[in-house]
Amino acid sequence: MDVIVLAGAKNDGPLRAVSQSPFEAGIAVGGRSLLDYVVGSLARVRGLDRVVVVGPPETLTPELRKVVWRIVSPGEGMVENLRRGLAALAPQDKVLVITADIPLITPEAIEDFLARCREREADVYYPVVERETIEARFPGAKRTYANLREGTFTGGNIILLSPAVFARHEKTIELAVALRKNTFGMARLLGLFCLFKLLLGRLSITEIERRVEKTMRFKGAAVVTPYAEIGIDVDKPSDLALVRKVLSASAPG
Repeated sequence: MDVIVLAGAKNDGPLRAVSQSPFEAGIAVGGRSLLDYVVGSLARVRGLDRVVVVGPPETLTPELRKVVWRIVSPGEGMVENLRRGLAALAPQDKVLVITADIPLITPEAIEDFLARCREREADVYYPVVERETIEARFPGAKRTYANLREGTFTGGNIILLSPAVFARHEKTIELAVALRKNTFGMARLLGLFCLFKLLLGRLSITEIERRVEKTMRFKGAAVVTPYAEIGIDVDKPSDLALVRKVLSASAPG
């Protein structure tokens, strides 16, 4: 399976106050960049083939550059960077897409996600993590949650994607990416009925999947993962402080 690592986000948001790195992927934690941690975990995942990084090459150590099949210059925005990664790979099968801002990700979390994806057929697989899972593993972590019938969930930061779906639905995917931190915006994208049910806490994961298939014409699957690391990205200084604390505690010596 091929992999695209999205590492092209410029550091011009809240994280600029705590790091002068031009790109978020280059922000240092314990002497390593965020991107370095992600690629380091990918290097230990079984069954992966070509790894393409869309981002700045200088944020990777020479050792981990050997793991990467190709480094592609980033463009403007996540969707454009995904487009560039897919163009570099020209893949025939599904591609694993992962962001560079989840340095706590582990090979076990990635392998478990892929194993769960193999249990059902879909065009796009998206991980979700229960709030209890996040808070048990990382107390105090601040995430964006949605109250669904099955529980309270946050989205993950990896996705398994059919290239054909991206080619057919690029504009819709671009809108979904823009709304990814806005629970109610995402519900509106699926229709007013979904929004009402979400407000009442009665919207289910199955209903969301069915609505995606009906309105967007592709089959999506929400994958509930027990690995909280998939749901912890670095968007703001408090996220970075949490990640530094966790990685410092797990460092040898």
